[in-house]
Amino acid sequence: MNQKSVYQFTVQKLNGEHMSLGIYEGKVLLVVNIASECGFTPQLKELESLRKDYEGEDFEILAFPSNDFGGQEPLEGFALGDFCEKNYGVSFPVFEKIRVRGDYAHPLYKFLSDKKLNGNVGASPRWNFHKYLINTRGETVDFFYPFTKPNSSRIKKRINKLLITEKL
Repeated sequence: MNQKSVYQFTVQKLNGEHMSLGIYEGKVLLVVNIASECGFTPQLKELESLRKDYEGEDFEILAFPSNDFGGQEPLEGFALGDFCEKNYGVSFPVFEKIRVRGDYAHPLYKFLSDKKLNGNVGASPRWNFHKYLINTRGETVDFFYPFTKPNSSRIKKRINKLLITEKL
C-alpha cells in the first residue's frame, strides 16, 4: 500500500465499528474537523450543499468531530451524527470524535498535517473546520483554512480539476 495515502488508516464510525479509509479509493475526498458549538458550525450546511453539488461524482466529504479547540465539541457518539443530521441535513459520514493536533492526534491527522509523512502538505488545523483535499489516489494535495467556505470557488475549482484530470 502507498505510504503517502490516506487509505492506510482505519477510523471509527459512530457505532464504534472500525472502518478502513481504503473503501474511498478512487474518490476525491474533503476531510474536515468539525465541532457542534463553533462559530463555523453553519459550514455543515454548506458542506452538505457541496456534497449535493457533486452527487453522482467520485467525491465524498468525511467529517471528524474534535474537541481540540475551545472545548467546542461536547457531544459523543450517536449524538454527534444526530446533531449534524437534524440541524444541518448532513448525509456525509461523520466519524467518532478524535484529536486532530498535538502529540495525541489521531494517526490520520498526524499524516494529513505533516509534509514529511504525506509528501505535499504541511499544515495542522489551527481551528475547527480546517479542510484537507485528497485526490483519487488517497494523496493529500491541498488544504483550506476554516474561514474558506465549503462552496467557495477556490475549493470547487480544486475539486473539479481533480475529478477531471484524474479521469483521464
